[in-house]
Amino acid sequence: MNEAVAERHVSETRIRVRYAETDQMGVVYHSNYLIWFEVGRVEFIRQLGLDYKSMEREDGCGIAVVRVEVRYRAPARYDDVLVVQTCLLAARGPVIRFGYKILRAEDGVLLCEGETAHVVVGMDMKKRSLPQRYAERFAAWLIT
Repeated sequence: MNEAVAERHVSETRIRVRYAETDQMGVVYHSNYLIWFEVGRVEFIRQLGLDYKSMEREDGCGIAVVRVEVRYRAPARYDDVLVVQTCLLAARGPVIRFGYKILRAEDGVLLCEGETAHVVVGMDMKKRSLPQRYAERFAAWLIT
């Protein structure tokens, strides 16, 4: 990851852990982190003045997840307030990569970090280019 880009262009979203997101041991179930990655990604795009809904409705495309990497470092528990930090790592052609860190707000402990790779697809699920306004905004965000 280009640390200069990551430091300058990070979106932060807060989430409070719900009881239903924990397992029998009182620890957040691992798949919930992927949901929180999505929450961070959606908010990141929204902070750019764009949104998924318009991409789907107006541009007829979406961004399909094709790869996920996750590293769990410490457990989150019920009622913890978490900070999801999201950054854009790359946007080239139909491929987009996002990076994530999830920290406990109270003490800043890194709980999880990861990356997702996406391919832009039309409603027919065939690969296509990112709509121009998204490509331009993403490219501007990546400039250091």
